[in-house]
Amino acid sequence: MTDAKAGPEVGTDQPGFDRRLLPPMLLGSVLNPINSTIIAVALVPIGRALGAPASQTAWLVSALYLATSLGQPVVGRLIDIFGPRRLFLLSTGLVGVAGVVGALAPDLGVLIGARVLLGFGTCAGYPAAMALVRSEAERTGRDSPGGVLTALAVANQTIAVVGPLLGGLLIAVGGWRTTFALNVPLAVAAVLLGLLRLPKADPEAVPTERTTGGTTRRESLAARLDLPGMGLFAAMLVSLLLFLMNMHLRDWYLLALAAAAGAAFAMRELRAATPFIDLRVLGGNTPLLATYGRALVAYVVAYSFLYGFTQWTEEGFGLTPFHAGLAQIPMFLLAIGVSIVSGRSTSVRGKLLLGAAGQIVACLVILMLGGDSPLWMLLLVALIFGVPQGLNNLALQNSVYFQADPERTASSATAASFGQHADTGGLHRLAWVMLGAGVLYLLLTLFDRTLGRAAGHGTRASA
Repeated sequence: MTDAKAGPEVGTDQPGFDRRLLPPMLLGSVLNPINSTIIAVALVPIGRALGAPASQTAWLVSALYLATSLGQPVVGRLIDIFGPRRLFLLSTGLVGVAGVVGALAPDLGVLIGARVLLGFGTCAGYPAAMALVRSEAERTGRDSPGGVLTALAVANQTIAVVGPLLGGLLIAVGGWRTTFALNVPLAVAAVLLGLLRLPKADPEAVPTERTTGGTTRRESLAARLDLPGMGLFAAMLVSLLLFLMNMHLRDWYLLALAAAAGAAFAMRELRAATPFIDLRVLGGNTPLLATYGRALVAYVVAYSFLYGFTQWTEEGFGLTPFHAGLAQIPMFLLAIGVSIVSGRSTSVRGKLLLGAAGQIVACLVILMLGGDSPLWMLLLVALIFGVPQGLNNLALQNSVYFQADPERTASSATAASFGQHADTGGLHRLAWVMLGAGVLYLLLTLFDRTLGRAAGHGTRASA
């Protein structure tokens, strides 16, 4: 990038971070979380309007994360090649297109397609922001500024707080289609900010060669993207998701296909010169594998609550989308408070154990809920979930960045539990799934002897 070429000169004051980059960075990074949280209160109204059961509307959640899981590694690599500006503009422009398609969608199939476009469109914001932070660190000769990283974190947390409430408000004013139409002005603003603020890439800085074993060779773009790996990864995820969304013995072939694609994917990635996802970093690294497993089950519970519990509060309890969004506010606010307070401690094991206990208690309370339960019990569940939300996010956020998105597993659990309607029986079935994941999370934490060594690393990563 042109602005990153010149470093600080000896004997002169080091330049500071270019604050003009903050608006596009912040807006681009929140496009994904805002679409993730708004859809939670829109699933029931969409199902009613299009005549689709809960097991089918769950695809609106899965579609975005399938696209994101495929798009993020590709976009991250393209950003390394071409710089963040081009990918930021292309992706945020796609968000606007997805907003138009979703707002005008005549049926659920087209709406799922719009969510796929949103997944690809929103997957560039955070990688582009991180690339800009790195390039500014190189240009200024300073480490990544803590204030910028904090601003990104606060922006994403704020969106998590207001997302369900904003979705409910939009639905109350203009119907569920407004939750898609919102992406149009957001995309226009992001594209304009990107054009005005983001630096252009330096063509001379684009790498086209790779050195291995002392031999330098030119690589095509297709080779650097590992298209066969991408195809096998997609086949594995889609087959597994199709099986989990409607588990039945007659669909055993989907599970077999997922296993075969997974094995072929692993073999491909272990041998590829430029793998789509580098599985070699997992080899022999038991602590890292334990961290990934712990994060997966923790976030399965968290996202099952966000989507499943919200659907039940509307369809099983009778709240409007706006009031369902309000019911989520205590969880997010308490989670932010817990993160701030517990962030002063370097203990990792304690946070994870308390977070696991909080998830288990919340799931047990959900099992006592019914359509005639008092409103304060719903708010109590949200408050209890706020504790593990704050603790688990803080303990895991600096150690996990893997493309096996737990949100996809959560949407599968929701679809399998609810079926046609988000009733109380389905909520209790989902609670048992969440409870099992919570207990597994607790066991993974109790028997992980490496957690004591993770405290220092987590402190450095969050600095």
